[in-house]
Amino acid sequence: MKALSVLVPLFLAAAFPACAAEAPSLLAGITLPEGFRIEIYARVPGARSMAVAEELGVVFVGTRGDAVYAVIDRDRDRRADSVVKVKSGLRVPNGVAWKDGRLYVAEQSRVVSFAAPDLATLGRAAPEVLFDGLPDDRRHGWRYIAFGPDGLLYVSVGSPCNICATSGLEGTIIRLDVKGGRPEIFASGVRNSVGMDFHPVTDELHFTDNGADWMGDDQPPDELNHAPRKGLHFGFPYYGGGSARTDDFLGRNPPRPVTFPEIRFAAHVAALGVHFYRGGQFPLEYRHDAIVAQHGSWNRSIPDGYRLARVRFDSEGRAQSQQPFAEGWLRDGVSWGRPVDVKELGDGSLLVSDDHLGAIYRITYRKP
Repeated sequence: MKALSVLVPLFLAAAFPACAAEAPSLLAGITLPEGFRIEIYARVPGARSMAVAEELGVVFVGTRGDAVYAVIDRDRDRRADSVVKVKSGLRVPNGVAWKDGRLYVAEQSRVVSFAAPDLATLGRAAPEVLFDGLPDDRRHGWRYIAFGPDGLLYVSVGSPCNICATSGLEGTIIRLDVKGGRPEIFASGVRNSVGMDFHPVTDELHFTDNGADWMGDDQPPDELNHAPRKGLHFGFPYYGGGSARTDDFLGRNPPRPVTFPEIRFAAHVAALGVHFYRGGQFPLEYRHDAIVAQHGSWNRSIPDGYRLARVRFDSEGRAQSQQPFAEGWLRDGVSWGRPVDVKELGDGSLLVSDDHLGAIYRITYRKP
């Protein structure tokens, strides 16, 4: 499908869901550690994955619709001035990444890139297809991408089911050389990962994975996984999450030894975006810890998630513990927002996307 070039302004006062007019009072109910503050950075319909292009003063935002947006900070004052739709006519362009003047987009069935030295050029640019062999299935078909320290582009490929046998690239994380060549499978046994980052000290991959549904309110756990090398198997579909075996595959053995998660989150919290904090604005104790977006449950009698979690890491890059970082998107069992992705601006503040409210938040810190 041809990607249409569009540069359509969206004013920051654009329409939200019904509760958007109440955003300031709703944000006042978000609990954060002392000294932290959250505010609306921009309003972006269906905001999902983000990619920061500091040299352009832009944050690119993918969606599960057909469009990619650019949030523009023209005067570099860390306040969004406008939002424009830079590409449309795409198929589930959830995954976005930025590198060396190009915007990379993962659609449902392919990965493309656009020349983007500036937004005007990007608006006119035709897609360059890097790989068009992703499984073309809407189920868990929203891809996530990130560049690794090796310069390769990592792409998550969800399993097209709740619990099932997978084939080909299904249920994997692959990596691509953007200069050409076929992809290789880096990790397998992955049910549905929609977030990854590389530890700033070890350069090793860590990724979230969503556990299976319909196995109970409190199992299986959602996961944060550690993949220090190529070739590891993370258990699906033999395990629904953590060490919880699935009934469908109870009598069958995985093809390789299973690498179990480094952190087990509560069941059905829908752990998505993960980001290792690298900046200097937050207190020193946050440096190299991970912030994980928990999108929130649907397959649970008592809702859980709808928060940001902090995963503590030691100096050698090993996960130690988890704790809430920001909560309050769930009130009296009803959610008004759902965090999706986490990225960092050059000043060390964090951006958090929310596809339910259609917004991007900015979290800053000032010493009390």
